[in-house]
Amino acid sequence: MKKIMYRTLCLLLIAAVSLVSVGCGGVKKVNADDLMKGIEAQSVQAVEIDDTFVAAMSEFYFELYKRSYAAQEGNSLVSPLSVMLALAMTANGADGATKAEMEQTLGGLFMDDLNAYLYSYVNALPSTDKSKLEIANSIWFRTSRMTVEEDFLQTNADYYDAAAYGSKFGDDTLKAINNWVYNNTDGMIDKILDEIKEEAVMYLINAIVFDAEWGVEYNKDDVVDGVFYCANGDTADVEYLSGTEGAYFKTSNAQGFVKRYKQGYSFVGLLPDEGIGADGLVDSLSGDLIQSISEARKGGKYAFVKLPKFSYEYKLTMNKILAEMGMARAFNSKAADFSKMGTSSIGNIFIGDVLHKTFIELTEKGTRAAAVTKVEISDEAWDPDGLVTLNFDRPFVYLIIDDSTNLPVFIGSLQNIE
Repeated sequence: MKKIMYRTLCLLLIAAVSLVSVGCGGVKKVNADDLMKGIEAQSVQAVEIDDTFVAAMSEFYFELYKRSYAAQEGNSLVSPLSVMLALAMTANGADGATKAEMEQTLGGLFMDDLNAYLYSYVNALPSTDKSKLEIANSIWFRTSRMTVEEDFLQTNADYYDAAAYGSKFGDDTLKAINNWVYNNTDGMIDKILDEIKEEAVMYLINAIVFDAEWGVEYNKDDVVDGVFYCANGDTADVEYLSGTEGAYFKTSNAQGFVKRYKQGYSFVGLLPDEGIGADGLVDSLSGDLIQSISEARKGGKYAFVKLPKFSYEYKLTMNKILAEMGMARAFNSKAADFSKMGTSSIGNIFIGDVLHKTFIELTEKGTRAAAVTKVEISDEAWDPDGLVTLNFDRPFVYLIIDDSTNLPVFIGSLQNIE
């Protein structure tokens, strides 16, 4: 059985279900088809989390953050695990060169290996009342023109416990998806969609919520006033959390420390050396940092640390970043091959949008953070600006034909409606 950290939106019991979502607006029922009917998660063999997996994830994680950091100014926050899980689910529907590009971008592992690694890794992550990490996955389909491959659903049920729902993609679905996001991030992220685009035929969504108390909390005497010097040249009056921390370490261009949460997780702070700045430090991030942290956690060195209390949210569209990292074909409406995912009656399907949203709040008690990654699948032939409008609001002729010959079985003309 998979751990309770994977939460689904509701019990998958019958083919036609009502999704009951509770948000700021109260209870909202949405009619949708449960596309997981008859598809039960099969037993998956856990694998050892080894250096191969860690190296692959480090390569993707740091490269993704470097590019995200450079993409826009200001505060940044990325959950590379959230992005990885959403894209791995998507890659299970890819084939041919599209699949190969996505495998190479996602750390260079074959999908069978990546699925097994991620399943084992996520299910080994601790989650307690004092140090909570919960992960949820869902897939949403437009039933009017999207046909889904059962093997695609089976794989994502087996390895990612992903719930899958089909609907007409109306306003009710928009509310259901956003309420799902709200509920699975403990309200830290209220929505992932402002609208459902006409070209969208599928959404693959991952949500992560983290809420942990410090192993050693700061008391009121540890909270001191100070000034923070911003990158844009401004200054801000802030409250600092101060105290002596163990697990101090130094790299070639920074100093850092590790502070534990109550169980299973820690906070790592990295202060760039004078003249390096955050830009230079981010540029140098690599898997070597993992080794520095590992050595520091063996103890022996201490530092007096002043850490500002802070809270902010972050949002970034990752299409260009991921294309430049090597999976450009997945975003190409003509070249993308997601035939293992399904087909649209309109045209070829491809990744139309990858949106990542995060939130963090760090206080004297601990840290709360959440992340949502949305992969939007679109069909390439949809061009709302180029469509001809046909308004049958006057008498017209109609035919019913057989598909083998296109010969009419019925021909009619509607002149009046009573």
